[in-house]
Amino acid sequence: MARAALTVLLSLLFLAGAANAAPGALSREQALQSLAHADAAEARRQAASRLGEVGAMDDIPELVLALHDSDETTRVRAEQAMWQIWGRSGDPQVDKLYQAGVEQMNADELRKGIATFTRIIELKPEFAEGWNKRATLYFLMGEYQKSLADCAQVIKRNPYHFGALSGYGQIYLKLEDYERSLEYFERAIEVNPNMSGVRINILLLEQLIEKRRRNMV
Repeated sequence: MARAALTVLLSLLFLAGAANAAPGALSREQALQSLAHADAAEARRQAASRLGEVGAMDDIPELVLALHDSDETTRVRAEQAMWQIWGRSGDPQVDKLYQAGVEQMNADELRKGIATFTRIIELKPEFAEGWNKRATLYFLMGEYQKSLADCAQVIKRNPYHFGALSGYGQIYLKLEDYERSLEYFERAIEVNPNMSGVRINILLLEQLIEKRRRNMV
């Protein structure tokens, strides 16, 4: 749900797999192997980028591990690859609607975006990113209960979705439920430790909760 992710990679290639790969490009299997076992950072970087092109939801656990890689560029590319994979539904009609919905979000056409992502959910309810984008739009419109309901649908389908976990944290922060907000921010950072904004929120919430406790004594 993270707003920063709204503009990520609108020009997705939607490659079908290794059969369509350019000569010399890694296959999906080779990329997975290299990401997990290559000693050279450059090899892991290339593997993460390649999975963004040809990877599938089954590859997300390996990319989650790469979010903890010792190499910063590998971590960045692993995160980008996850967003790319999450943005592919496997259905050309849904993928076309998805790109249109993201463009509406970027143009602040929030109600149009909600209508588009609602249609996506109707066509392919198992596509978690349709729910996530609608959750983001509901949040931006201040409809927090609807956003929470959509976040629940995202996590049901994609428990690694650090964007939705962070989104939960943002919603509960708005609702001034600071303990629950902290819980979800911590869950998000456990999956993806590279979100500096979430880390700052955790520190601020810890201070705020402690201040509240002192004032109650």
